[in-house]
Amino acid sequence: MKKHIKDAAPPVVFFLVFVGCWQLATVVWSTPSYFLPGPVLVLKAAIGSAGQLGGAMLLTGAAAGAALCASLLIGTLIGFAFSQSPMIRRAGYPYAIFLQTVPIIAIAPLIVTYFGRGFLSVVLVGFIISVFPIITSATHGLTATDPDLRDLFRLNGASRWQVLCKLRLPNAVPYIITGARTSSGVAVIGAIVGEFFAGTSSGRIGLGYLIRQKVGLLKTEELFAAVIASTLLGVVIFTAVNYIGTTILSRWYDPSAAPQ
Repeated sequence: MKKHIKDAAPPVVFFLVFVGCWQLATVVWSTPSYFLPGPVLVLKAAIGSAGQLGGAMLLTGAAAGAALCASLLIGTLIGFAFSQSPMIRRAGYPYAIFLQTVPIIAIAPLIVTYFGRGFLSVVLVGFIISVFPIITSATHGLTATDPDLRDLFRLNGASRWQVLCKLRLPNAVPYIITGARTSSGVAVIGAIVGEFFAGTSSGRIGLGYLIRQKVGLLKTEELFAAVIASTLLGVVIFTAVNYIGTTILSRWYDPSAAPQ
């Protein structure tokens, strides 16, 4: 218990100091609320629009979660293909890099054009931005096996499928989990960016559309509240993925030995 308190104390103290300095700055310089609202005003705005913020967080969280799950499935399958053939890896990996380097803000309008507005387009944007870390991690984990173990499997006449399932895949699990931790954050970013362009979903709005709406209405207090809610959503999803990954690793590996 004392260890948990000791670990939590520094970030909590830093947060309180930051909020105090923020409030003090708005009072000392008398900044107008439309330019820089104080944390008290932001808190009041968050409480006043708690229902709207909660619904937006649920919708954006669902889109980010779906995008992350799709990234894990498809990214791992692509990693399987890349690990089985250097030729496939050389042919396909540059396109994976291309997918990552194209600005998502340029791809999002195209996805909305092809698939229409709504939840599916938001998930696709989140998937595109979050799949590359999974592909990279899975490919590296599946190919970074111990050469001596590969020779041992070969000497015992193991098939390609047995090598994949009993050697390569267990070796890749820590790497895939590390990739999932990275993708969990960017999936939220992708979902929010997608909502900027895809708009509402069956009359419901996510955090991205809510942020865009508050900017247009110059409701800065509610805008700050929506941005903070987006940050909290990212933290929640990352924490959940990190907990699941640590639980999985603790069954077969020393978690401290997992790639960071």
